[in-house]
Amino acid sequence: MRLKPSSFPATLSLFTKTNPSLTSPLSPTTSSMAAAAAFDDDDRFCSEPTQHPDQNQVDCYLGNPSGYLSGECRIERAWAHWKKLGQPKLIVAPMVDNSELPFRMLCRKYGAEAAYTPMLHSRIFTETEKYRCQEFTTCKEDRPLFVQFCANDPDTLLEAARRVEPYCDYVDINLGCPQRIARRGNYGAFLMDNLPLIKSLVEKLALNLNVPVSCKIRIFPNLQDTINYAKMLEDAGCSLLAVHGRTRDEKDGKKVRANWSTIRAVKNAVRIPVLANGNIRHMDDVASCLEETGADGVLSAESLLENPALFSGFQTAEWVLGCEGRNEEGGKLDQADLVVEYLKLCEKYPVPWRMIRSHVHKLLGEWFRVQPGVREDLNSQSILTFEFLYGLVTRLRELGVRIPLYTKDTPVGKIYANGIGA
Repeated sequence: MRLKPSSFPATLSLFTKTNPSLTSPLSPTTSSMAAAAAFDDDDRFCSEPTQHPDQNQVDCYLGNPSGYLSGECRIERAWAHWKKLGQPKLIVAPMVDNSELPFRMLCRKYGAEAAYTPMLHSRIFTETEKYRCQEFTTCKEDRPLFVQFCANDPDTLLEAARRVEPYCDYVDINLGCPQRIARRGNYGAFLMDNLPLIKSLVEKLALNLNVPVSCKIRIFPNLQDTINYAKMLEDAGCSLLAVHGRTRDEKDGKKVRANWSTIRAVKNAVRIPVLANGNIRHMDDVASCLEETGADGVLSAESLLENPALFSGFQTAEWVLGCEGRNEEGGKLDQADLVVEYLKLCEKYPVPWRMIRSHVHKLLGEWFRVQPGVREDLNSQSILTFEFLYGLVTRLRELGVRIPLYTKDTPVGKIYANGIGA
């Protein structure tokens, strides 16, 4: 799938066709919509819309197909949906400018079982066609998929969510971003100061969407506050909760360990699926986290940026020095190989160059420390090309740089929630 500028109207026309009640000041003209019809579905958006439930499937709804009942029925539906997706355990966390389609597909190749999009700004998403087409792309193989929005207005959030619900398995609300931009914009973790607003955001989606709503949160310093927060989200209609085990002020994941015991307390307090986020650097951490938290899956973010093959058992040298039972896996894979794979996916699924530049820096960071001149050449390029980036990898290899990824001697098996490998 290629989202060329000329295909933007086609993408939007697919949104508005799915949701005819939605309008946009940037909606395509009749002529552009007619032109869009000439495109194949894969060229337009390369995804399979979620089927709306038929009458036999809505026994847990009240009044209309989008209105969730509270109580047991809603909990049963949350679990039924999670099980239908295969109960994925290994999940790519949402990362601004970094969990875009090519990177998600690379992680899926190496063991990721589900993924989040980058955080999308709900107001800009509803107002700007170019933003929609550049920042949210997907394809048929990109499932299960969480599409994440930041928001502080229920109606705006609903309008944005309706545009993506045919192409995802959850619409997720970002309630965990701790950055200054979130403070200025009044979203993410800074909504923790306004719990009634958070409740209204969740209720708005739960009562009006045909896909479940999920939430990604940070914890409060006080355990009971965190538990009460999680229960409020569940009662408001949240069908899945991802818990980052750090507070809003604990921004540096390398300095502050995530609190897995708090995640376990949340898991024990609610009845919907719970995902654990924090301290996932390799598959040993996955097993430990699932065992200690009882969570239904784990999210990894920063570690995947350096090693997208993490979920298939590969580790960077940082985590294997001095460890027994580690092998270089015959030299089969290194980060330069992953860069090449990522670039090929970017050619297939175009994304903004700022995202590509960021991934190259993350993946080859250790290589650039060995050959800083190559990094300087990359930084000097105001306009990137694939030819230049492929040549950069070749140059590093010709200079003799190679930092392999490692695996355990034992095969990597599927990890279950009790921490036992298959």
